[in-house]
Amino acid sequence: MVCSPQPPNRLVRHWIERHRNPISFILHIIGIPPTILGVLLFSIYVGLFSLPVFIVALVLFLGGYLLQFAGHALEGTDPGEIIYFKRKLGLPYVEFPPDRGPSRNTSPAA
Repeated sequence: MVCSPQPPNRLVRHWIERHRNPISFILHIIGIPPTILGVLLFSIYVGLFSLPVFIVALVLFLGGYLLQFAGHALEGTDPGEIIYFKRKLGLPYVEFPPDRGPSRNTSPAA
């Protein structure tokens, strides 16, 4: 039995809406894997207590995050982690680029 494709999850749609600039999107696609790998390597560092593993984990984590923050700087938005804390503190934040909000499904006739 072949199932029809499911629509993307609302969290995936929201992430795509926030990263519409192609360069920002590419920076995130490149930056997310090393960030995750850095977190995973940190747990190995804890087990082995190896300084070289710690340095590699730190470089991967920070390098991946820097790429993602560069993407948000390019778009003119706050990163999701910063938005979370700004919401909790009641501070203003920029979730979508100032010149556009989430894309609307508009037709040329509308």
